[in-house]
Amino acid sequence: MSNKVSSEIINHLKAIVGEQKVLLGDDDLQTFGKDWTRIYTPDPSVIVLPKTVEQVQAIVKLANAEGFGIVPSGGRTGLSGGAVATNGEVVIAFDAMNEIRDLSVVDQSVVCQAGVITEQLQNYAEEHQLFYPVDFASSGSSQIGGNIATNAGGIKVIRYGMTRDWVLGLKVVTGSGEILELNHGLLKNNAGYDLRQLFIGAEGTLGLIVEATIRLTRQPHNLSVLVLGVEHFSSIMNVLHAFQSKIDLTAFEFFSEKALQKVVDHQDLQRPFDSVCDYYALIEFESLTEQELEHAMSLFEHCMEEGWVVDGVISQSLQQAQNLWRLREDISETLARWTPYKNDLSVSVSRIPEFIGEVDELVQAGYPDFEIVWFGHIGDGNAHLNILRPDETPMADFVAQCEAVSKQIFEIVQRYNGSVSAEHGVGLVKKPYLKYTRSAVEIEYMKSVKKVFDPQNVMNPGKVFDL
Repeated sequence: MSNKVSSEIINHLKAIVGEQKVLLGDDDLQTFGKDWTRIYTPDPSVIVLPKTVEQVQAIVKLANAEGFGIVPSGGRTGLSGGAVATNGEVVIAFDAMNEIRDLSVVDQSVVCQAGVITEQLQNYAEEHQLFYPVDFASSGSSQIGGNIATNAGGIKVIRYGMTRDWVLGLKVVTGSGEILELNHGLLKNNAGYDLRQLFIGAEGTLGLIVEATIRLTRQPHNLSVLVLGVEHFSSIMNVLHAFQSKIDLTAFEFFSEKALQKVVDHQDLQRPFDSVCDYYALIEFESLTEQELEHAMSLFEHCMEEGWVVDGVISQSLQQAQNLWRLREDISETLARWTPYKNDLSVSVSRIPEFIGEVDELVQAGYPDFEIVWFGHIGDGNAHLNILRPDETPMADFVAQCEAVSKQIFEIVQRYNGSVSAEHGVGLVKKPYLKYTRSAVEIEYMKSVKKVFDPQNVMNPGKVFDL
């Protein structure tokens, strides 16, 4: 497969989408050719912004005929390098395919094009007294197609599940250029294989998601937020069990003191309380009645009496709840200035304390001069390890030092039967480590599936695994 496409191919692309929708400027190539990883040097040939499914299909058929690779680009908020074009590929950006239509309040569903921004869908649902619960810090810029392609998780998984739990149907263009309508928005359909699930989380390696039927639900009401400080990580699990056994939680997050310090220093926020603790738990729940709120407060007092919790605060207003959430949600944005090396890890919820303890001991020994910041979705077993790059350390040296220890981290993940990528995908970053989560047999089956849908390997080539 050639690196850069020819001027003749570029002219074909212009004929498909129009000259104004084919971008060749250096700034555009840099912007659309990468995601948030910042590790790889983007080198796409051209950026194409289709408006219709038929245009996407025509581009894919051209790729098969001419032998060039395609990299799909959504909101470019990914953290695994899955949307990075490093080898002269044609980038298909879905920014122009951003329509929402066909709302059904009876079915509680809506049809979205791939380029719909997550927050756009959330606001649309709210306008119709409904709720789209998949949420994360990048909801203001991430796109639905990218969320589906990576099976995005976020802060509400403990109550609402992952993105795949909200996808009723998909329209996709396969790697060979065929258009498939998958599941037709049905809640129940046991007629053979559910091919929709193959495309969810496939990171664009089987084909391009162009449209999705998304399930919605009722809006939550009177959400209250608790932030609790704990001295020992194992105490967080005691708190989780105490609350989860009595209350239907909508979120249960955690972050370290170092994470809190960074956010408070750089986001003009206040600490939740005066006590300084090693870790903090953020708990969200619906308090529909005064009795439910009192019940939550009695659980808080129980945790204090047991010595699990040192201090805590509960929101008294919507604004306070939003500010408490920012202590957790603003962490990624805050840490971006250090270009952190991220590890997105998961194990069974019950094994989180011993797992984090073992990994923390390893990274502290391996990176004695680097700051280590932990946060994550503890209620679903997902922990984010962030190693901050010192200003004086060149990026290449920093990545090399981090990768030297990553193998040992993933060996721990493997012993715990965990995942090297809980919600950010594999892309380029995690490709060398896929074997620590998937067996050799599984990987061979994945490759076989790709060859069925993308026989010429034009779809996001080189991502997840090498053929």
